[in-house]
Amino acid sequence: MRFARVSDRSLKRLLDVSIAGVALMGAVPLLAMASVAIKLESRGPVLFAHTRVGRGKRPIQTLKLRTMRPNAEHLGPAITAAGDPRITRVGRLLRKTKLDELPQLWNVLRGDMSLVGPRPEVARYVEIYPSHADALFEVRPGLTDLASVTFRDEETLLARANDRERAYREVILPMKLALSLEGLERTSVSYDLAMLVRTVLAIVAGPSPREQSLLEEAVRRIDTLERPT
Repeated sequence: MRFARVSDRSLKRLLDVSIAGVALMGAVPLLAMASVAIKLESRGPVLFAHTRVGRGKRPIQTLKLRTMRPNAEHLGPAITAAGDPRITRVGRLLRKTKLDELPQLWNVLRGDMSLVGPRPEVARYVEIYPSHADALFEVRPGLTDLASVTFRDEETLLARANDRERAYREVILPMKLALSLEGLERTSVSYDLAMLVRTVLAIVAGPSPREQSLLEEAVRRIDTLERPT
């Protein structure tokens, strides 16, 4: 597998810090309004920290705006699907627009994450990764990549399944890994900039033809899992 040279990695880090710093300052009004809305709707903290697996398979604490009711992890399954009653009204809007992930710009500034890279996963799923996916842990995890853009609405896909844990493990996770590895092969500063643009367009304009095709394949595979044997 081809990896970026040291100079390319340094430029990528400079790009990360520059864009994340400006974006975080610009996001302060949005974060302030979201924080007030979260506190007005339910008790609990504004931010939610979740342990994920980062570069070198070291644990990192990723930050998000809280979108679920307090103690939600004790009130239902680990997999979240569309229509989950634990998600607050404000939380649904934040998830739909991906504004809940704005605090991860701080993770980028800290050096835990990059703007573009494979999304960090929880340890219990990393344990079932195939060996060739170890390449994903040689780089910083990212705010966005091919997999996260394609499956930005994975909660709707999971809502189709009765066994959502199985649907994620056997359908969505393998497809996301393939896309993350593809993005890793293509990584460059120009690719990162294009992926950031694509991320914004995905929120505004929806999936591209290729992304739509992959989503339809995911639906087919999930529906196949649901058929009685």
